[in-house]
Amino acid sequence: MLTDWNALFQIVTLSLLVAGTSTLIGAVLGVPLGSLIALRKFRGRNFVRTLAFTFYGFPPVLAGLLVYLLLSRSGPLGFLGWLFTPIGMILAQAVLVVPIVMGVTISAVQVVEKRLHETALTLGADDRQWRSTAIHEARLGVLTAIMVGFGRAISEVGAVLIVGGNIAGQTRVLTTAIVLDTAEANYLEATILGVILFVLAFIVFAALQRLQSEGVV
Repeated sequence: MLTDWNALFQIVTLSLLVAGTSTLIGAVLGVPLGSLIALRKFRGRNFVRTLAFTFYGFPPVLAGLLVYLLLSRSGPLGFLGWLFTPIGMILAQAVLVVPIVMGVTISAVQVVEKRLHETALTLGADDRQWRSTAIHEARLGVLTAIMVGFGRAISEVGAVLIVGGNIAGQTRVLTTAIVLDTAEANYLEATILGVILFVLAFIVFAALQRLQSEGVV
């Protein structure tokens, strides 16, 4: 595999595409939901918050199985034809990423909200104003939530293996390629792919951390 540069490039590109897209979905859904749960009081709020935190430990193979059943021919979404495709893999990873981004966002916004609430009300701010301020002040914590979500996505193997099938040239990503090489006793190739995966993750995290430290977001 490592001598086939086109195949390696395709694996790396697909890994970033699947992980990046699922993280984007996690951010689009998880950040607003997490902010809403943190800032609004409603019946069942503690239950929803506990459920979100519980999903931190949601088994990837179970997520993969559930998405597989949804996308299989006999499943409710089988007509879409997403099983054993990158779209199906993205969906499986999003199931894992969304709760993580939502949970970390809840924690980040609540910490700021408790500190700002009384001060904002004392200064005459209405509910909309102090909530907007709380979300703005929690932006670094929200970026951390997205970083954690990406870490879960880029390192995921169980769900994408079940839903994607590890098909060469179509759904094979770095993690599933490592599993295959290990199973075939190609330990050198598996190690090199692991290093590539680590370097890619490091580059992405370094870029996000720089944005965080510079206060760009």
